Amino acid sequence: MKENINVIISEEEIQKRVSEIADRISKDYNGEDISFICILKGGIMFMVDLAKKINSNIEFDFMEVSSYGNNMSSSGNIKINKDLQNPIEGKNIIIVEDIIDSGRTLNYLCRYLKEKKPASIKICTLLDKPERRVFDIKVDYTGFTIPDKFIVGYGLDYAERYRNLPYIAVIE
Repeated sequence: MKENINVIISEEEIQKRVSEIADRISKDYNGEDISFICILKGGIMFMVDLAKKINSNIEFDFMEVSSYGNNMSSSGNIKINKDLQNPIEGKNIIIVEDIIDSGRTLNYLCRYLKEKKPASIKICTLLDKPERRVFDIKVDYTGFTIPDKFIVGYGLDYAERYRNLPYIAVIE
């Protein structure tokens, strides 16, 4: 099957918005140390670009959580495939996500991470699909609000394809 891909957010728009979010995070934390928890695999490009523009010391850790598999919609079953490597107790945590739709994964992760006693937990996402929200999730930093379409690019994939696109596109 050959998918039809239509760009909805350009590389330039992404980089401009990443800079704006980085400025806001820098102001909010005012030089305090931050621990980014990147949700793999989709969040990696966003996290790297964001971290390069923040004026604080940033630790990186990674979690891999699955709920999609190779499907275009969430199964609703959340599984931690890779857990944190470092303790987060007493740290300022920012969960860096590629996209939030139903909120199931983040609802689960926030409860899971709160048990580890961080000083704070905030959520930063490149993309938000509020139309699909099932759980009430407070997102602290949002790049773009998008319609309920299946998207790829800039870290987001369809069956492990299209992650390397420098823009966000819709598969039609």
